[in-house]
Amino acid sequence: MTDSAALRAPLDATALRRDLVEPGAIHRLDTVESTGSTNTDLAAAFTADPDAWPEIGVLATDFQSAGRGRLERVWQAPPRSSLAVSVLFRPAPGGGSAPEDAYGWLSMLCATALATALRDTADVPAELKWPNDVIISGRKVAGILAQLVPAGDGPPAVVVGCGVNVTLARDELPVPTATSLLLEEATTLDTTVLLSAYLREVASLYAGFLRAGGRAHEAIDGGASLRERVAGNMATLGAPVRAELPGGSTLEGTAVGLEPDGALSVRTADGTTTAVRAGDVIHLRRTDGRYA
Repeated sequence: MTDSAALRAPLDATALRRDLVEPGAIHRLDTVESTGSTNTDLAAAFTADPDAWPEIGVLATDFQSAGRGRLERVWQAPPRSSLAVSVLFRPAPGGGSAPEDAYGWLSMLCATALATALRDTADVPAELKWPNDVIISGRKVAGILAQLVPAGDGPPAVVVGCGVNVTLARDELPVPTATSLLLEEATTLDTTVLLSAYLREVASLYAGFLRAGGRAHEAIDGGASLRERVAGNMATLGAPVRAELPGGSTLEGTAVGLEPDGALSVRTADGTTTAVRAGDVIHLRRTDGRYA
């Protein structure tokens, strides 16, 4: 039996800065031994001094004591068993590099980057559950949460936080439907290696997204658009789904695509197509039993 605690080495900040900041992929990278929430701390730091946080800025830890997910769910994993990282983006809509609707794609951009990094670096079959959970074999291994951060008279920034279950044993999982890289027999559990791979993917995909004008439907360097790349990673598309909505109502149908703003298109039995947005959904699940 694997001793998961023995695998929990701390993040190597020196190696991360050498691999990411010095080549210029990431413009600022801070690590801390522990924090309540990387999203909360990074948003506060940016608000206090926006000029100190260029694009792209990162705050990471391997012990987050008050992580927050959708619907204000809070959890705490054992120290060094998980990876928590927040990325600050400043797309400057209107007068800069991207339109207003670019903001809505940044969480899915990060989810796609993470799924790609986990497949390529840890050799696990990671994919997306709409809107931005990362799953392996139908079980959640990572969640992503974005928040808009005002910047005085300037355009707001977006902080996208990501929490990855790395060496959690089965009895340490937050819910029975979760998993970890350890349980999925990943080829690496080194949080420094995993974080470096993820941030390289984020930086590369984000740069391409900006070269496409921050438009999710535009080709990136002559290849697939961001929307196509997100859709290609998404296990939800083409599947029967049920969306639980506020007030106790539900919507059932087939997930048929992504709207221009990233909403999920669901076609019901009568042929009607409805756009379902992340902020309007309490829970969305596949009804074929593949994942909860």
